[in-house]
Amino acid sequence: MSPAFILSLAGQAASVAVSETNITGSGVESEILSMILQAGPMVKMIMLLLLMASVISWGIILCKLVQLSRANRQSERFLNSFWKSRSLATLFTEASDYSASPIAHIFRVGYQELGRAHKAKLDTRVAMENVQRALRRAASSESTRLYRNLPFLASCGNATPFIGLFGTVWGIMGSFHEIGLKGTANLANVAPGISEALVATAAGLATAIPAVIFFNYFNSRIRILESDMSNFMADFVNILERDLLRRAAGGQEA
Repeated sequence: MSPAFILSLAGQAASVAVSETNITGSGVESEILSMILQAGPMVKMIMLLLLMASVISWGIILCKLVQLSRANRQSERFLNSFWKSRSLATLFTEASDYSASPIAHIFRVGYQELGRAHKAKLDTRVAMENVQRALRRAASSESTRLYRNLPFLASCGNATPFIGLFGTVWGIMGSFHEIGLKGTANLANVAPGISEALVATAAGLATAIPAVIFFNYFNSRIRILESDMSNFMADFVNILERDLLRRAAGGQEA
């Protein structure tokens, strides 16, 4: 049985399903639901799997929208406070108000490490190396937090179309099995099974498309945040180095 015949039969089956929908006057949504309920066990299991993947992916999407929106908003506010502030100690206290900002968290980690270096009375070079390592660790931790759960969206976007296609192939196999048993390719007999099978592919695409779109969108926003974190780290280190060098020069003059 050639692929062309299979595609032709599937198209005719879809046409029959549409015609039946127009005759009965029921909506497309109720017709699709009816086809899912009448599908075989394997197709139902696949549809349930796709439904679970869709619910989880939309939960991740909504959480990430809120998380990244808060992170961007609070990071902008913190940076404004950072450049206007004249005291790092005061800014350190205020940074706790920006709990969603990765930049504020990096600043707090760097400032705490600077305090520990002062207490240990380390020289300028060693102190700055410790601070830079602490900043890099904090930035890596924040990047990991921002990217958390995004791999699921990538997996969902890659896998669910094939899961839906598997359901379609399985349903069409069942329809052709019916053809073999009845010895006739009467569309009235095989159209329902093929229509049910085609719903699985549509469900797979409906699950994958939002996951792919938002995965790319979140990746672009996180890369912008990572660039802001990198720029802040460089600026913060420069400020600390100038301050430490100025203090060292003042001590030598004294």
